[in-house]
Amino acid sequence: MTMPAPLIAVVGNPNAGKSALFNALTGARQKVGNYPGVTVERKSGRMLLGDGRPVELVDLPGAYGLEPSSPDEAVTRDVLTGRLTGERRPDALLVVLDASNLDNHLRFALELRSLGLPMVIALNMVDMAARDGLTLDPGALSAELGVPVVETVAVRRRGIDDLRSAIEGQLGRKVEAPALPPSLQREARRIAQAAVLSEAPVRRWTHRLDRWLLHPVAGPLILALVMFTMFQAVFAWSETPVGWIEGAIEALGTLVTDSLPEGTLRSLLVDGVIGGVGAVVVFLPQILILFLFILLLEGTGYMVRAAFLMDRLMSRAGLSGRAFIPLLSSFACAVPGIMATRTIDNEKDRLTTILVAPLMTCSARLPVYTLIIAAFIPDRAVGPGIGLQGLVMFGLYLAGILGALGAALLLRKTVARGASSFFMMELPKYQLPAVKDIALGLWQRAVIFLKRAGGIILVTTVLLWALASFPQAGPGQKQSEVSIAGKIASGIEVVVAPIGFNHDIALALLPSMAAREVAVSAIATVYAIDQSDEAQLEQSLAERLGGSWPLPTALAFLAWFVFAPQCISTIAVTRRETNGWKWPMFMVGYLFALAYVAAGLTYWTAVALGL
Repeated sequence: MTMPAPLIAVVGNPNAGKSALFNALTGARQKVGNYPGVTVERKSGRMLLGDGRPVELVDLPGAYGLEPSSPDEAVTRDVLTGRLTGERRPDALLVVLDASNLDNHLRFALELRSLGLPMVIALNMVDMAARDGLTLDPGALSAELGVPVVETVAVRRRGIDDLRSAIEGQLGRKVEAPALPPSLQREARRIAQAAVLSEAPVRRWTHRLDRWLLHPVAGPLILALVMFTMFQAVFAWSETPVGWIEGAIEALGTLVTDSLPEGTLRSLLVDGVIGGVGAVVVFLPQILILFLFILLLEGTGYMVRAAFLMDRLMSRAGLSGRAFIPLLSSFACAVPGIMATRTIDNEKDRLTTILVAPLMTCSARLPVYTLIIAAFIPDRAVGPGIGLQGLVMFGLYLAGILGALGAALLLRKTVARGASSFFMMELPKYQLPAVKDIALGLWQRAVIFLKRAGGIILVTTVLLWALASFPQAGPGQKQSEVSIAGKIASGIEVVVAPIGFNHDIALALLPSMAAREVAVSAIATVYAIDQSDEAQLEQSLAERLGGSWPLPTALAFLAWFVFAPQCISTIAVTRRETNGWKWPMFMVGYLFALAYVAAGLTYWTAVALGL
């Protein structure tokens, strides 16, 4: 009976150059099929050793560890442990590591070593590591791991003969399985550092910074400080440019008022277009400052590290670390955030991420937050360099994040019950972002915001102006109460009055379903229509609100907008991504219920405290 050729499994992290090395070793002697019982592709090939003996190589799907997070990784685990029916266990392992990302890839190698199989390490892409200023000592790495290590450049067939010889020497060896270290990642970093002969200053600085920025205690504190600074800057840096825009809008309104006779056209342009849209455009500086920080964090390489820090917290809420990027995108807008969930393999993880994405404080909420904070929160310092207004803004963003984590935990225990997936990420080196890229990113964000102001916000504001202008109020009547919009608002007010909302808010809620910013333009339009004297004309919208709403009502309004799903685009993209109306309607229902309860609790607590 002929003995089968020894089976060598080629294994490693994704993007380590594993398939290129497999192709270099086997050439045209390959066949492709599927593993028994699954749709995962099986790619195998023959290789001849130096003594002429054939061996079979199987290219296993890329994996980050032996705890699978996808069908591909499950196949890799089952083949390596001998669990897959119809597939024999390998006689030896060829483990492919990316030389330029050694500490991350060594984590999996340490797990594989514990399987007790003969093993050879292919230290691949050493040319790329050298280009980045990193020189490794394969002998030192071999001594640390207790297995042969061969430098390779698979795409150039460099090191292939040495690799064959190393495999030949390992076949048939008896290997003891070492115990796993208490911390795989810490041990991987130690071994990687021991193998370094020299590295460029940028790599040394990357490791030094990561010792602090990824520290389990210092790291989250630094992240919180960065976020806090960002929200302080939104107010502190925007004051002057906001004043310029307010002055320009006021001058434009005065010009139109002086140029046209009193009547419907003047009211439409001044109260509807200029007053409504201008009330939103004035917040452009705050939005650009917010995105300046986001672009800087992305460009320097810190944003991926923030994802790493948040992974532990998110996993406790039942979310995969893969959910971080979609949720982070939702800080700009929930629509691309929800679309980005397509990268999440686990169906329950993806559904949960979609359902909580609207809780991330998108840029559309910023005009609402800024308006209410400016109207009701004093502009005073509460500590060295700490403004009360920025502190409140930080609190609102934090409330959205905590709300999302709490909702995710509840959803994963109920409607989205299931196992969470495993998450690994590769950390880029730190770098200075290009000024051109930052400027382009800010320009694109400004164009998007202004197009939105000139599109959906303009149309909604003009429609609201028409509903709020007719029929005309008689002597002693208030236009916002007798108009069509006023009658609709009176019906909504019955529902929202228990949580402290007044007629103004009731009127703003319905049109702001189109876009959250419309709440600002809606209030501005109605106040412009109701204004009765020159003193009111000269008041800013924030000043008018401060004199019209009690503080508990304003705080309840903020709490409502932390949670309410007021965005038709978000609802539409959720329907598309979930292939039906079931989950969008569920999302709208639970978020409105959450917003109502949060606003009510805020209002009732503020009243009880005598605010």
